[in-house]
Amino acid sequence: MFDALVVLDIRNDAIVRIDPRAGSVTVAVADAGHFPDGLVYDPTADRLYWTTMGKPTSKGAVKDFSAPNGSIESVTLHSGTRETVLPEGALTTGKQLALNAGRLYWADREGCKVSTVEVGGGPVTDLIVNRPLGKMAQCVGIAITATDLYWTQKGPAKGGKGRILRAGREIPAGESAASRTDIETLWRDLPEPIDLWADLVNGYLYWTDRGAKPNGNTLNRAPIPARGESGAPPRILAGGFHEAIGLTVDIAEDTVYVCDLGGTVRAVAADGSSERVVARCDDRAFTGMAGIAG
Repeated sequence: MFDALVVLDIRNDAIVRIDPRAGSVTVAVADAGHFPDGLVYDPTADRLYWTTMGKPTSKGAVKDFSAPNGSIESVTLHSGTRETVLPEGALTTGKQLALNAGRLYWADREGCKVSTVEVGGGPVTDLIVNRPLGKMAQCVGIAITATDLYWTQKGPAKGGKGRILRAGREIPAGESAASRTDIETLWRDLPEPIDLWADLVNGYLYWTDRGAKPNGNTLNRAPIPARGESGAPPRILAGGFHEAIGLTVDIAEDTVYVCDLGGTVRAVAADGSSERVVARCDDRAFTGMAGIAG
């Protein structure tokens, strides 16, 4: 059972802590860097890790994140000790972040790649490199298992061209991140898939989608397909989000927590049978999130 949710607030460049039952909101980190997006919690070290998208340039109303100035930061919750895992410029646009076996994995949107590094920093290893650059090549969400890597390529905004893909966690011998032959497209022509969560206990993949109605701005679930098989049509568990982004699953409670850019956090039953608003913060815009179990 989650005792707390930690959520990135991209409007105020902050990290907040939310009580999932009372809905109270407190600031955990007041200055999280430029446009924080992906978040993961390591319970063994009581440490948060998060990505930043970096400081954009503006082209009218459109923000341009193509300059490589993203980063990965970390902080301990009990002491507030902060560290830089990768400095600004080590990645282009840091999106969803995952943790497995002492390594961080993240999607780099404008960099059109998926990469990994040890939690203490060091050399970066690219696992997926898409070329040519462009909207169809941009990676956003990511989930890691002991053997596999799952990620989203959302496509154009509201474009109905989104995909969810899978490859081995290790690059096949003799191949490179840019020329892998083990990549599978599990789902295609999705509205605009964003963040992922793999529930290996029950065999489901969950994801948020911020695409156009009727199937966009939703929380989705589908069985994880066997090797070589395409994914079954997803089930929409909840809809009506204001640009759904982050999610985390409380397996013990059969509950999925979802946040959106409208500053709302919802708790949705894993089977879609019920939902409730945990917190609504009109002055915040939420992106990545993680749960802290008691």
